[in-house]
Amino acid sequence: MDVVSTADVSPGDRFAFWREVSAKLWVPYELARDRPTEAGFEARVGIAEFGPVQATVMTTMAHSVRRTPRLIRQADPEVFKVSCMVRGSGTLTQGGRRAEFGAGDLVLYDTSRPYLAQLRPDDSTSRMLLLRFPRALLPFPPRELRELSAVRIPGTRGVGALSSRFLLQLADQMDGLTPTETARLATLTLDVLITALADALDTQKVVPTDTRRRALTARVHAFIGDHLGDPELTPNVIAAAHHISLRHLHKVFQHEGHTVAGWVREQRLERCRRDLAEPRLAGRTINAIAARWGFTSAAHFSQAFRARYGQSPTEFRQQLRTVHGD
Repeated sequence: MDVVSTADVSPGDRFAFWREVSAKLWVPYELARDRPTEAGFEARVGIAEFGPVQATVMTTMAHSVRRTPRLIRQADPEVFKVSCMVRGSGTLTQGGRRAEFGAGDLVLYDTSRPYLAQLRPDDSTSRMLLLRFPRALLPFPPRELRELSAVRIPGTRGVGALSSRFLLQLADQMDGLTPTETARLATLTLDVLITALADALDTQKVVPTDTRRRALTARVHAFIGDHLGDPELTPNVIAAAHHISLRHLHKVFQHEGHTVAGWVREQRLERCRRDLAEPRLAGRTINAIAARWGFTSAAHFSQAFRARYGQSPTEFRQQLRTVHGD
């Protein structure tokens, strides 16, 4: 992931620098701050490409961006943006609507039409995931998409919440993704966006079956990742959280070549393996690590770990200590 920051720019030039960065990354804007001076402004953005989707994680002090008719005439790449707030809050005004959004909420921006986006000045810093992609990738009529810009898609319920969970995990993990993982997530990210927007438009029928299936799989995986430490994480709980039948859930995993319980166990074992290999957790007991990731029986965990990695958790940890010279 490439990173651009104001940290290496002199304080008096930082806001002007950020204006240039914004124009190159997204589209040209008029930027403004509530404070009369531009000195001391701080912002940072990490950039990754997921196929046709540009993903950026931005951490910034409060400011506003205005997309004006003049700027649209000068440059209109015909792209949409979707934001998912990680921390902070703000507003988006477009097409006669005004959306207030907070952590976890999704909002669609149409960069071919004027809008004003503002981050709340009472938040010291805000953090958000911004996804930029060609409007041609969305399988919806332009008139319907006009009705969705500047509409808050809540990150607290329904498909919006499930999609938000996937996107928040993406924002959290983006700087550690391998090229292989990035390539795999390229399709999934767009699928999740399309299904979230389709649900908000109540037009799921226009979304291809494969897109809906892949998006559901991504959301289920994200949900499981968030709840691995819960020993009560069962297929019934997972199915209920996604408003699907248990049979449907099993079919989703069969298509991926897994069982539900097997996938959960694999993810838990991998988290345990990472913790056991982490020097900063050397003082934590093996049983505590197992319990952290949802294993209620030490004997069962040891047996499952040996079956998966060919050695017991104790042997694995001792081997690493030998390698590192401890």
